[in-house]
Amino acid sequence: MLLFLPLSFLLASNGVSSTFRIKTSIMNCKSQSQRVIKEFENFLATPLETQLQRHLNTQSSAALSLFHDVAANVPAYKTFLAEREINPASIKTLEDFQKLPAIAKENYILRYPLADLCRNGQLEGCDMIAASSGSTGKPTFWPRFFTDELQIATRFEQIFHDSFYTDNRRTLAVICFTLGTWVGGMFTTNCCRYLASKGYPLTVITPGNNKEEILRVVQELGSAFEQVVLLGYPPFLKDVIDTGIARGVEWQKYQIKFVMAGEVFSEEWRSLVGNRVGSQNPCYDFASLYGTADAGVLGNETPLSICIRRFLAENPDAARNLFGESRLPTLVQYDPCSRFFEVQNGALLFSGDNGIPLVRYDILDTGGIISYDAMLKFLAEWGFDPVAELQNQNSEFIIHNSARGIHSLPFVYVFGRSNFTVSYFGANIYPENVTVGLEQPVIQEWVTGKFVLQVKEDADKNRFLSVVVELAPGVEGSEEKRQAIASSILSQLLRLNSEFANYVPVEYQTPQVALAVMGDAEYFPIGVKHRYTRK
Repeated sequence: MLLFLPLSFLLASNGVSSTFRIKTSIMNCKSQSQRVIKEFENFLATPLETQLQRHLNTQSSAALSLFHDVAANVPAYKTFLAEREINPASIKTLEDFQKLPAIAKENYILRYPLADLCRNGQLEGCDMIAASSGSTGKPTFWPRFFTDELQIATRFEQIFHDSFYTDNRRTLAVICFTLGTWVGGMFTTNCCRYLASKGYPLTVITPGNNKEEILRVVQELGSAFEQVVLLGYPPFLKDVIDTGIARGVEWQKYQIKFVMAGEVFSEEWRSLVGNRVGSQNPCYDFASLYGTADAGVLGNETPLSICIRRFLAENPDAARNLFGESRLPTLVQYDPCSRFFEVQNGALLFSGDNGIPLVRYDILDTGGIISYDAMLKFLAEWGFDPVAELQNQNSEFIIHNSARGIHSLPFVYVFGRSNFTVSYFGANIYPENVTVGLEQPVIQEWVTGKFVLQVKEDADKNRFLSVVVELAPGVEGSEEKRQAIASSILSQLLRLNSEFANYVPVEYQTPQVALAVMGDAEYFPIGVKHRYTRK
């Protein structure tokens, strides 16, 4: 192997110190390349099933090993522990580990130089930098290395193998996430290409969030493949599908599948979009990622988790009993050896290896974890067997005598950031409750699905619930539509949100709905990340 060093580096100094730095750099290059070869060979050679069974024996030891590695080799974390007078040698058990202080952006990521957050204080040990979306403040930079992406590629392999049967179907993956410094597009593209390297008949194309280019790609290339997978944010993918229908695109002929991330969506949304592309089995035609710029993909929907979530959507009492809230969270399965989750005071903490390794990191998401056995036991008490249901739904499951999508991985449920709710007469109102109201028959034809929820006051200082709704392209607003939308939102709030039904006086329950044209500058500016609530 040839190793090239920049001339400017070689001329930077002379004598022994220069020779030492050159030798050190060569050694680092060799170590880096050896790590790449080893990890890539392991990824290519290890069957998915083998990879997903590791957690049965090693999940707690993996978390402890990560801690000791980070404590020894990451300058920022060394300082973080020293400032709190914590001796890493004293952390010997999982119980010790769970007493460690959590880290977050404010007390860790933003307090130290970027290089000090990386192993050995070497930013150059990473080969890619992504930026966070900045939804909670100033965008943050997240370096990573090739090997960090390989463990995330396994999450994509779960989806493409277990859900889409891509191991025996020629597949076109259309990357509809934004390209550039933001994490979604580039990370997803790389992981899909690694699957192709592993032998999957998978071809990737990257139009990004250019809707015209996506439609052109699908129509000109889609027929050359057995299925087309669209990967992007849920509202944008729906917009692509609706625009295509308006232009006569026959989505059914392309066997469309979806990989999504970034937003919680309802099961009504999944059914609606599925119907528009001719989906016959939503548990195997969709998969959502629980992903973040901080650490890549933390978990992913599986056919099993989708089947369970669809049951819970039809049984709000069961969902409230399981999750403790009236809204339906994202529900995914995760590999504890890759991302080790904990819950502390209702907040999700995770530990995982990355360009910036994270130990007990608080991402500010609320939610919880449920073991595989506990989930199946709970559902059995409600008279539901998701494994049997999947067998009934999926003919290929029976034909191949296969357990695709059935792994004994634990579940994590995610409500997202608590600051995305509004409080009304003491009841927490969630955007997810309103979303279901806009996805009812007839209503769904009039709107894009975007809205802004807020609590306002009238001239007499009486509070009321305001919902500004974005109309679909070509749809004109009317008093009849406005009232129908308000009625639909109210009925779903009463059905799904017990706090709303019991806390809010009847005379204040009906939301005041306003209709806005698509792209309205005040509420729905084009090109800006949408926020569903305002304080």
